[in-house]
Amino acid sequence: MANAWTGRQLIDGRWQSGGEMLENRNPAKFAEVIGTFPRGTADDANKAVSAARKAFPGWRRTSRIKRGELFIKLAELIRRDVDKLATTLSRESGKIFDEARAEVIEGLHMVEYVCGTSRQPTGDCVDSEIAGKDLYVRRKPRGVVAVITPWNFPFAVPLWMLGPSLLEGNTCVFKPSDETPEIGQQLTELFVEAGFPPGVINLVHGLGEEIGDALARHDEVDVVCFTGSFEVGSHIRRLAAASDHKTCACEMGSKAAVIVCEDARLDLAVNAALLSAFKTTGQRCVSAGRVIVHRKLIEKFERDFVDRAASLTFADPFTKGAFAGPLINQASVDKVQKYNELAKQEKAKVLLEAGRLTDGGRDGGYFMGPFVYRQEYGPNVRTIREEVFGPHVAIIPFDTDEDAVKIYNDTKYGLSMAVVTEDYRRWRMFRDECDYGMGYVNLPCIGAEVHLPFGGVKRSGNGQPSASALVDSVTHKISFTVNHDLEIKMAQGMTAGAQAQ
Repeated sequence: MANAWTGRQLIDGRWQSGGEMLENRNPAKFAEVIGTFPRGTADDANKAVSAARKAFPGWRRTSRIKRGELFIKLAELIRRDVDKLATTLSRESGKIFDEARAEVIEGLHMVEYVCGTSRQPTGDCVDSEIAGKDLYVRRKPRGVVAVITPWNFPFAVPLWMLGPSLLEGNTCVFKPSDETPEIGQQLTELFVEAGFPPGVINLVHGLGEEIGDALARHDEVDVVCFTGSFEVGSHIRRLAAASDHKTCACEMGSKAAVIVCEDARLDLAVNAALLSAFKTTGQRCVSAGRVIVHRKLIEKFERDFVDRAASLTFADPFTKGAFAGPLINQASVDKVQKYNELAKQEKAKVLLEAGRLTDGGRDGGYFMGPFVYRQEYGPNVRTIREEVFGPHVAIIPFDTDEDAVKIYNDTKYGLSMAVVTEDYRRWRMFRDECDYGMGYVNLPCIGAEVHLPFGGVKRSGNGQPSASALVDSVTHKISFTVNHDLEIKMAQGMTAGAQAQ
């Protein structure tokens, strides 16, 4: 076992420790304490916000290009530490090492994207009605951004938020998940090593209901960036709404789906559905809890899908050949088991039930295998509408493309969807008629790239996506008009004289 670590908080450029500490445990071996980290308080959050507010004027005035050069250094440091970071991420989150490494690379891509945009135009020059005037549109940073991130992507998602926020001249208070505090601290240490000034980025550990609430309420916080459940995101939005200036960019849950059309290539469809349903043990916000399959293909699809699902290895993240790891904690195990039982109560046809996995040394972790069932679409079936966040997937038959659209849209979420078809007219119809933020054709419904927006509709988001699109949430646009004439001429034909008419 690696040496246990002791967490610290970063406030105004100073690392701080002490106070009540919380244990950080390995979800694959829950008897193993990875380390301890501070249970931050509302006072810690307040101090971090004050430090960010103090640092804001100087950081805002720093050349955007100079800010970008610090991200170049950060990219070099991440590239140097890829395997170290991936190891920490695997141990904390239960994500298999291959996926953890890919996530670190995704975070690196976000930093590289930010580096690349630092020298791009940040506004527009627009023609005026009056020949002697120039009109400009520019972006200005909003101020202090609170960044509240999830455990399932504890490296990439923070960088989706911190990267654009800091490049645009905001300062940040970063609160990582209490399930994955060490990778959040290692990331913050790299920001410090890269040379980001004191107070520009601050790290506060702790519980969401204590630190997250304090940040969402704080009058000096201008933007809250959050990724997590709908319930928590809605709570944060309500707290932020009490302010007269605060905005939120929230990504909040899903009931994603893969739609397998009548003309689909079956091998591709099965592989896309398996990756969508079971990568990260179904613990991605974009994981497919539903596979909506044309009735003509249902028997063959089910047979191939179940055979392949039964052969997947759910094991310790560092096990060679593992497809996925454990669930994150006992609460997640309980939730998945509850929905597995609910599917039976709702008269589903169970096709595969692996259950809790305890053999081969897995009794010491939160391991669950696939649960696959066929469920006819109906208006009151909860399991095909509610997010489970585990290896639990419904196969739902449909008869017409219009039926598939209806089934896909009949949930309160709208984050991600994929359609498998060889017909370009068909995928175009699904593209236009389904409710989602990210769509895929002949692919899994997972696999976002950082230069695209990441967000959804309905309960999945509030219309202010993360990744590249976050810029619009952490800046505000101003218009600026300059007169080059020696007299005043007004638009819309208004008289320009100051005397009474």
